[in-house]
Amino acid sequence: MRIIVAAIGRLKRGPETELSERYRKRAADTGRQLGLRAVEIVEIRESRAADAGKRMLEESIALANVIPQGAALALLDAGGDNLDSASLASQLAKWRGQDRPAAVFLIGGPDGLAASLRDKAELRLSFGAATWPHQLVRVMLLEQLYRAATILAGHPYHRA
Repeated sequence: MRIIVAAIGRLKRGPETELSERYRKRAADTGRQLGLRAVEIVEIRESRAADAGKRMLEESIALANVIPQGAALALLDAGGDNLDSASLASQLAKWRGQDRPAAVFLIGGPDGLAASLRDKAELRLSFGAATWPHQLVRVMLLEQLYRAATILAGHPYHRA
């Protein structure tokens, strides 16, 4: 199963990019032995539409186009479920056990995601009630994916 993190916006060179890449690589390396074939990042340009609704729709369409057929869909949503790391690991294991071709995690833009895309999500994941910059959300998600892989591999990185 592939892991795809699709995000609106591009990370610029700097510490967020370096940390993001470090956790992506760790998740990919650890996940390989678990049947997680790859951890990929797909960056989508922010829409330049003047209207917020149109921006949200354009960005949602662009994100929808990177979701493989049959993939499990999760999105980052401030109103979503605040899962602990072990629960996220269990969810990944469940999707892997269902022979899903991919698990796709979407990070929308500042205007959010269109309802048509939100309604397709099997999981809405929250990192708490605070508002986080999209760059940090990506880093936190990749760290949690790495942590989930270590939990599934029985690696001591995660200590509950």
